[in-house]
Amino acid sequence: MNLPLRIGTRRSKLALAQSGMMQRAIGRALGVAEADIEAAVPLVEIVTTGDRIQDRRLMEMGGKALFTKEIEEALLDRRIDIAIHSMKDVPAEQPEGLCIAAIPEREDARDAFISRDFDSFDQLPFGARLGTASLRRQAQALALRPDLKVEMLRGNIDTRLRRAAEGDFDAILLAVSGMTRLGVTEHIREKLSLDAFLPAPGQGALAIQTRAEDIDAPWVAALNHPETAVAVAAERGAMTALEGSCRTAVGAYAVIEGDTLRLTTEMLSPDGSARWRRVGELFQPTEADARALGERLGGEVHAFAGDQEVDPASLDG
Repeated sequence: MNLPLRIGTRRSKLALAQSGMMQRAIGRALGVAEADIEAAVPLVEIVTTGDRIQDRRLMEMGGKALFTKEIEEALLDRRIDIAIHSMKDVPAEQPEGLCIAAIPEREDARDAFISRDFDSFDQLPFGARLGTASLRRQAQALALRPDLKVEMLRGNIDTRLRRAAEGDFDAILLAVSGMTRLGVTEHIREKLSLDAFLPAPGQGALAIQTRAEDIDAPWVAALNHPETAVAVAAERGAMTALEGSCRTAVGAYAVIEGDTLRLTTEMLSPDGSARWRRVGELFQPTEADARALGERLGGEVHAFAGDQEVDPASLDG
């Protein structure tokens, strides 16, 4: 790969922050002087369909791929050389000719509780209004508190924080990782339990996508974090088996302690009234082994849970 290496990124403040982090890391891995990194590894802003449409749920428009499709097309067309995505937005299958070349070290995978008036999720009053666009967070919240009124909340992090501060909702839920990368963690009242709010597969991790021919580019090994890559492989294996999309409430989280990987994966009914979960462990896992474990556990969950996909037409607004 010859310089300049063009990085494709969404235009949101969070996407630009994440891509800027990777821009600097790639430049340093290639030995580019700090003053020259922006020219050698420029950011190319791409507005995706998911960014343009903010008044509807993703499931009504075709799913999370709406945040990656235009960027992947630019990669295939050679208008950019690298794409930076939030891993939880990346569909299970890669388009032909593309690959996930590197997965940097993961940020905190937990969900954040944000509220103007309440210190924790447990303090929410009966019938409180909870804002989220995530079917997973909706189902997990209702599993604990079926009295809550869950309402659709989309928009960038700044918009969501503003609406919470103005009292449009009693509380909202966001990813800790995005708030950390934007430097707005002062708004977090509580970091929610990884058990009660099992994260989305890949939450907190970034995906660095390239054309398949560039998978051995000289900067790739420097940015890839093997432990994170193995954990994410397990989670995405479960997502594949669960047919996880924004139309299904699924969670998966793998942690490696010592030589052992422990994967928890689950599916919930959209109203939180039923929850199916499996846990498994692997000793000295490879990415392939981890993915296979995820596929097996996800398959077991799916066999018990059946089809829990939501019909977008059944939802309000």
